[in-house]
Amino acid sequence: MFKRLTLLFLLFFNCALAQTGDGWELKENNNGVKIYTRDIETSKIKAIKVECQLDATLSQVVSALMDVRNSEEWLYHTAGNTIIKQVSPSELYYYSLVEMPWPVSNRDFIAHLKVSQDAFTKVVIIDAPCVADMVPVKPKVVRIANSKGKWVLSPSGKGQVKVVYTLHADPGGSIPAWITNLFVTQGPSQSFKKLKMHLQKQVYKNAKLDYIAD
Repeated sequence: MFKRLTLLFLLFFNCALAQTGDGWELKENNNGVKIYTRDIETSKIKAIKVECQLDATLSQVVSALMDVRNSEEWLYHTAGNTIIKQVSPSELYYYSLVEMPWPVSNRDFIAHLKVSQDAFTKVVIIDAPCVADMVPVKPKVVRIANSKGKWVLSPSGKGQVKVVYTLHADPGGSIPAWITNLFVTQGPSQSFKKLKMHLQKQVYKNAKLDYIAD
């Protein structure tokens, strides 16, 4: 009787965990890149989460992510980036123009990147929220004003870094939410595929940053 009650309790407990988890639903798992989506109570647009392992050091990954002038080489549909303000080696603001397929209007945004690292675990966090009004709105370009991105980089040994990237962004304009949600994984999938190759460039291979402990 006791064993039966224990099994019933464990079954109930596991079901409860499945129903009350963090809400992330796996949508894609290709070449070691897992992409999840999750509903947001205050928005019709789904949030995304990307998980993968990169063959690189923390300094290599941070160097590539902070090298925003060259990020159009791997970021999906990015037409060009311009640094607006370099606060320090580990903090900057930049403007980005995103090309959209016709007849959808192009988008732009201003991102604030700030790097921090836990001295004990060495885990690096790069916060990347959007700032709405550092640059005047351009004609025929829709400004993305509501967006919060975050990179969590954890050293996992053997020259690898575990990456967890989360983003919730409202593209603005008149694009229906269901269309945005339909293609929400396409950008991250393409971007992370190119990022893996981008990191192999010599400029990042031997990167060492004063503010990052590898």
